[in-house]
Amino acid sequence: MATNFLVHEKIWFDKFKYDDAERKFYEQMNGPVTAGSRQSSGPGASSGPGGDHSELVVRIASLEVENQNLRGVVQDLQQAISKLEARLSTLEKNSPAHRATAPQTQHVSPMRQVEPPAKKAATPAEDDEDNDIDLFGSDEEEEDKEAARLREERLRQYAEKKAKKPSLVAKSSILLDVKPWDDETDMAQLEACVRSVQLDGLVWGGSKLVPVGYGIRKLQIQCVVEDDKVGTDLLEEEITKFEEHVQSVDIAAFNKI
Repeated sequence: MATNFLVHEKIWFDKFKYDDAERKFYEQMNGPVTAGSRQSSGPGASSGPGGDHSELVVRIASLEVENQNLRGVVQDLQQAISKLEARLSTLEKNSPAHRATAPQTQHVSPMRQVEPPAKKAATPAEDDEDNDIDLFGSDEEEEDKEAARLREERLRQYAEKKAKKPSLVAKSSILLDVKPWDDETDMAQLEACVRSVQLDGLVWGGSKLVPVGYGIRKLQIQCVVEDDKVGTDLLEEEITKFEEHVQSVDIAAFNKI
């Protein structure tokens, strides 16, 4: 921008060439300038063709020096302007606004705008295919319903069969030691009291009298109980209610069946 302005500016860069040609012309006309003529061209020298020539030469020399200085200044200005333009272009490229707008200016082309494809009208053949797909979907729905019904029916039958099948009942075999108060206790009456305890899930088994010492015998009696219905604590509590005959009840053996 500034360089183009200086190009069109009316500066006489080749003036020194014309000055040299003019000096040579006058030297050929008047002869070369000598030292004596230069001395006589001082302030008191008389005016004449020689004095005018020397004055002209001095002015030409001063103009040449001034012209060279101006050329140096112009070159320095041109270099400074070039550096400023390069720096300005670099700043513009690195600025965020330039980055945001640069892709749009580079890639947007009005001639290449892609229009969305128009929705194609359905043909009769495609309508028939859609109808076939819907019918197929209906068949699948019917099959799914039938499969769900069969699954529910089988689950119901399995639940009924499982309910009819007797479940495994956990049972235990217990051997009890029932001790009387003394040797005068009626052991037959004591056994009758023990067997009189009737509970749901309790079945009495065999029994025998085992000597303890000093003429005293204890009653060992077997029973089978269902674990969920009868516990050992409940069984001992029911037997010890017969305080007149029973002193204590101990568990001699306990086995799972």
